[in-house]
Amino acid sequence: MNQINSEIITKEIFIEARPETLFSFFTDADKMVRWMGRQILLEPKIGGKYRIDVNGSDIAMGEYVEIVPFEKIVMTWGWEKSKLVPPGSSKVEFQLTPMENGTQLVLTHYDLPAEEIPSHNQGWSHYMPRIKDFAEGKDPGVDPWSVVAMH
Repeated sequence: MNQINSEIITKEIFIEARPETLFSFFTDADKMVRWMGRQILLEPKIGGKYRIDVNGSDIAMGEYVEIVPFEKIVMTWGWEKSKLVPPGSSKVEFQLTPMENGTQLVLTHYDLPAEEIPSHNQGWSHYMPRIKDFAEGKDPGVDPWSVVAMH
């Protein structure tokens, strides 16, 4: 077994959209699929499950553990077929802070094994600009990762 370590990933991005707008991007499957993956099932309530099919082979799964409307969403995170990061084994927090002209979105991913940090870091670096574009009214287009298996 891998020891859980204190490695975390933090990503921050300023988005010219209100927290109320952004919040729905994590609770509404029709909006989430515009910036991530190709098929999404969400049950946005405490203990509710989610399933994000990124590309037909990599499938993220977990559940909502904390929901503070328009402020914060915390979900457990893992991958359907992964031994290193099985569903629910790590945690992702999305913090929405209202700013003048928009929102500061801070993503924090906790409890990842050290060897999984680079790939998850790359993943969130890929998705953060996509959520920004979508929230600001630009079309991020089809997720290029939704057509290629990553692992």
